[in-house]
Amino acid sequence: MELDNIEKLLEKYFEASTTVAEEEALKIYFSGDKVAPHLEQYAPLFQYFSNAKKERFTRQVPLKPRKNYYKWISVAAVAVLAFGIYFGPDRYRNYQEQKEAEFAYEETRKALNLLAENFGRGTEKMAYLNQFEETKQKIFNNN
Repeated sequence: MELDNIEKLLEKYFEASTTVAEEEALKIYFSGDKVAPHLEQYAPLFQYFSNAKKERFTRQVPLKPRKNYYKWISVAAVAVLAFGIYFGPDRYRNYQEQKEAEFAYEETRKALNLLAENFGRGTEKMAYLNQFEETKQKIFNNN
């Protein structure tokens, strides 16, 4: 093959526009003994491809059976759904209602305690009013 033709094929090869036949011609040229000195740097590249094509993987690959976890995942999903339906919105709503009732009870108890305390103060003041009434009655009865 002519040197000019090889250089043109190399340019096409690096631009990724060669055909399979042209690449085969490059492999044959660079695997031979008569490679031009300024093109010797490309020889290991094409020799590598030739050697790599001959390599074979001979080791046995142990095949492990795939464990089917999808069945167990679906069973767990059904269990979660059943649990959610059973303890779900109704139980939560009952819990919320119970908490609201306890809060209302505590607030009512506080209000009634405050009322009782103020009512107790009022009855203490009524004792003074009762003394005033007794004294007033004594004064009117004496006249």
